[in-house]
Amino acid sequence: MNNKQGSNRGGSSRPGGSRTNSNKPTRGGAERSAAKPAMQKRAQGPKKAKVNTKVVEEEAAKAKKPNQAPKRQKEKDEIRLNKYIANSGVCSRRDADIYIQSGNVKVNGIPVTEMGYLVKPTDEVNFDGVKLTPEKKVYILLNKPKNFTTAFDEGQEFRNVLELVKGSTTAKIGAVGRMDKNTTGLLLFTNDTDMIRKFSLPTNKSSKIYQVSLDKNLKFEDLEKISKGLVLDGHRVFVEEVSYIEGEAKSEIGLKLRSSNVKVVRSIFEHFNYDVLRIDRVAFAGLTKKNLPRGNWRLLTEQEIINLKNS
Repeated sequence: MNNKQGSNRGGSSRPGGSRTNSNKPTRGGAERSAAKPAMQKRAQGPKKAKVNTKVVEEEAAKAKKPNQAPKRQKEKDEIRLNKYIANSGVCSRRDADIYIQSGNVKVNGIPVTEMGYLVKPTDEVNFDGVKLTPEKKVYILLNKPKNFTTAFDEGQEFRNVLELVKGSTTAKIGAVGRMDKNTTGLLLFTNDTDMIRKFSLPTNKSSKIYQVSLDKNLKFEDLEKISKGLVLDGHRVFVEEVSYIEGEAKSEIGLKLRSSNVKVVRSIFEHFNYDVLRIDRVAFAGLTKKNLPRGNWRLLTEQEIINLKNS
């Protein structure tokens, strides 16, 4: 008996002989629980609503252009207000936009500041206090003779070139570019202010051809220097072509370049110490003097007008 009881006590002392109460935390577990409390769930905010990007873009466009007129179906005889003003010959479309935004334009007595506003031929448009009458665009080519100038401040000794095209149109026209009294050849007139501005820009790429008469023969080495281009008054001048005129003296030179400023032509040769006796513009943006005697003018054809606008 005693031995059996002893063996029972010995059996209960073995590690695997007794069961641990799982409901009671161990000392180590309690320490770990105290060191790392249970992580709480992160609070979730309200779900973000989906943004309609198209609506946002439209609202942004409206904010950037507060004066933009609402789009509507354009009627057959309607044109934009800035084009109507430009057709009247008072300024270009770009300048017309400035006048419109500043409130200096009225349509049927009401000030209009919206860009893209459409008007009819029957509407009364008042521009800076003056009633406008839109004109049809006209394009007139003159073969200018000597002793006529495009300037209005050279006194009574030299007449203005507008005298030579008097009676050609009732529209208010102006010359494209300038010509002094000694320069002859092609000169374009129009009431298209956009075209006048286009050909006055230095970035215009249309070519002009001049026949230049010098006081002496042009040296071949000077001709080569001109062909490579040169710097005049700090500005680079690009010459497309320069050559002697076949069958003429070496003092007769053909010059092709993009500048419509005749003063540039004169300055090129004066830079090499030549005196320029005469300058004759024989071609202008694809137009030539063919069948156009000196002192005469003609209207451009529809195709020539298209070519000019695309040049």
